[in-house]
Amino acid sequence: MSELVVETTDLRKEYRSRQGRFLAVKSLSLHIPRGGVHGFLGPNGSGKTTTIRMLLGLARTSGGQMKLFGQEVPAHLPDVMGKVGAIVEQPKFFGNFSGRKNLKLLADTIGAPAARIDTVLEEVGLAGRDRDRFKSYSLGMKQRLAIAATLLKEPQLLILDEPTNGLDPAGIREIRDMIRQLGESGVTVMLSSHILAEVQQVCDHVSIIGRGELLASGSVDDVIGDSGSGVRVGLADVEAGAALLAGHDYAVRREGGHLVVDGVNDNAAITKLLADAGHYVSELTPMRADLESVFLELTGTTPDGAIAADAAAQAGAGA
Repeated sequence: MSELVVETTDLRKEYRSRQGRFLAVKSLSLHIPRGGVHGFLGPNGSGKTTTIRMLLGLARTSGGQMKLFGQEVPAHLPDVMGKVGAIVEQPKFFGNFSGRKNLKLLADTIGAPAARIDTVLEEVGLAGRDRDRFKSYSLGMKQRLAIAATLLKEPQLLILDEPTNGLDPAGIREIRDMIRQLGESGVTVMLSSHILAEVQQVCDHVSIIGRGELLASGSVDDVIGDSGSGVRVGLADVEAGAALLAGHDYAVRREGGHLVVDGVNDNAAITKLLADAGHYVSELTPMRADLESVFLELTGTTPDGAIAADAAAQAGAGA
């Protein structure tokens, strides 16, 4: 079995308020192996950020155990924090200082060698803009500088909580490519995100949680599996085609000017059934479930939609 970089067993976090008790994290057991990119997924209010904050010693647990690199935390957090880099909240930089000068101040503070600055600037793609003032950076560049700051101490584990929030598509792609490269370089990346199309492109493994509980975990391919396999059908008379297929016990739904037939094992049977009734197919495209569809099925909510019961209780308590 691969060495586990992050491990939790029956992890719990309870908040108390005048409205009563709220369990943000319930008996959560995570197993993140060394190397690659691991997606830590869940709707807003599902306990992702709370779990990350507990792992980093920023919030107390209410029960269970946590380990980083095989050592129990928070008891041994000082022993392992040198191996961990994290971005949980927006880091603070001096706006009138260049990106390089900001990194130089941080490197001096943590005792990182000056030569490391050039290395991390190259890794995050800021080598040509390192002497520009921080306040002139785009949001994507600011986020890349934040990641560069975490890389100064050469972490073996990098924890990123929603690193692409607020970025445009180009910025999201830049961060995605950088995260993939870090994972390939040997750094273990724990990535919390609700942009599931991006997660599916960059992650090797995922864990999906909802209401503080683990719902699924494993490689991306294993978690997706054959769930929701189907076929997209184009034909002239969509309504008549839908009625015909439904009458033969197919699970069919309309998407725009097409039909989607779920759970299809034999595409040719669909074509023949429609053709025999005079409905000729103009498009027949196999559809494979993606991470988003599996996520929706497991959690019953959109990735960025707060779970109603949790949203009020989470106010001021962390996502």
